[in-house]
Amino acid sequence: MNTPTAQQLDAEDPLAAKRDDFLLPEQGVYLDGNSLGCLTRQARQRAREVVEQQWGQDLIKSWNSHGWIDLPTRCGEKIAPLIGAAPGQVICCDSISVNLFKIVSAALKLRAGRRTVLSTVSNFPTDLYTVQGLQALLGEQQCRLQLCADTELESALGDDVAVLLMSHVDFRTGYVNDMQHLTAMAHQLGALVIWDLAHSAGAMPVMLDDCRADFAVGCGYKYLNGGPGAPAFIYAAKRHQAGLQQPLSGWMGHRAPFDFDTHYAPAAGMQQFLSGTPAVLSMSVLEAALDVFRGIDLSVLRSKSLALTDLFIRQVRARPALADLQLISPIEHEYRGSQLAWRHPDAWAISQALIARGIIGDFRAPDIVRFGFSPLYLRYQDVERSVDVLEDIVCTGMYRQSQFQLRKKVT
Repeated sequence: MNTPTAQQLDAEDPLAAKRDDFLLPEQGVYLDGNSLGCLTRQARQRAREVVEQQWGQDLIKSWNSHGWIDLPTRCGEKIAPLIGAAPGQVICCDSISVNLFKIVSAALKLRAGRRTVLSTVSNFPTDLYTVQGLQALLGEQQCRLQLCADTELESALGDDVAVLLMSHVDFRTGYVNDMQHLTAMAHQLGALVIWDLAHSAGAMPVMLDDCRADFAVGCGYKYLNGGPGAPAFIYAAKRHQAGLQQPLSGWMGHRAPFDFDTHYAPAAGMQQFLSGTPAVLSMSVLEAALDVFRGIDLSVLRSKSLALTDLFIRQVRARPALADLQLISPIEHEYRGSQLAWRHPDAWAISQALIARGIIGDFRAPDIVRFGFSPLYLRYQDVERSVDVLEDIVCTGMYRQSQFQLRKKVT
C-alpha cells in the first residue's frame, strides 16, 4: 500500500480547519508551540476589547460588569476538561513556580512527620529551584529535596517521602512518564504526587482524576496559546481541598475579600489558592484562547501529534546527510509527548540557522535541537518543508557561519 503524501494527509486532517483560528507567520514554519503558542484570532479580539472597551471605557465597573473578578475560576473550568479534571478542581493564577510553592507547602502539611520531596535530576529545573527555596526557608528538618535518576525512582520512594514531584512530559526529550503507575506506586507508600503539566496540557489527553492524582500545576502560554507570560493553573483533587493550608494568604484567597477583615479566613475550594489581584489583561486573553479547544476530541489531537512526529522522524532518517543527528525522544507512542529532540555537537548553530531560514524551533543546553508540534495549526507539509531546510543547512554547512555561533540570552 502506498504511503500517503503530506498533501493527502493535510486534505484528510480532521483538525485542518482549526488552523484558520490562528494568526500564523506568513512565511516559515512554527515548531516552538511547546515554548510559546501562537496567537488566536479570538485572543487578539479579546485583547482589544479588554483594553479599549472594558479598561478604556468601563474602568473599575468592569470587575462586576465584565466579570473580571471571576476570571481565575472561568479559566480554570475551561482548562479542567483538557487535563481530565471534574469541575471545581482547577483555578488559574500566578506562575508555575509560585503555584508550586503553594502546593508543595500544602502537601507537606498534609503529610506531617514526613519531610522529603522526591524528584528526578531530569525534572524541569525551576520546579527543583522552588523546592530548594522552600527547603532554605523552612530548614531541612521540615523540607528536604531528594533527587534521583529516573531509573532509581521506585527504589528511592521511602517512608520519609511526603511528596513525589514529577513532570508529565520531560521538557528535553519529550518522554511521557506513566502518571497512573507512578501515582499508584507513591500512594502505596503514603506519599502525595504533584504533576507538572507544562509540556502536556493542550497537546495530549491528561487524565488527572482517573489516575487519582493529588495535585498538578501547568502554564497557560505553551500549548494553551495564552500568550507570553500567561497565567498558570493549579489542580487540587476535591478530596484534599478541605484540609489544605497554603502559605501565600492574600486577600483574593479570603472567604470574603471585600469585607477587609484584619484576620485571614481562607475561602473554600480552589478559591483558597488565590493570593493577589488577578492579572486581568493576560487572563482575559488566555480565556479567549482556550475557546479554540471547544469541541475538540483530545484523542484526535493526540493522533495527529503522533502522526506529525512520526513523519518528522521518518523524514530525518531517510536523509543520509542527517545521520549525525541523534534522536533522544522515544520512538514508542505511549512514551512520546508532542515534541522531538536531537543531539548534535553544533545544536545551537543549527537551531539558529533554521530560524534564519524561517523554521522556528529551539535549543536546549548543552546540545539539543528541539521541535514542538502543535496539532491545531501545524500541517504535514510543514513537517516536510522543515526537514528539507534542515537537510540543506547541514549539507551546505550554513550553520557554521559566524553569525550562528553567538549565544543569545534566550535559547
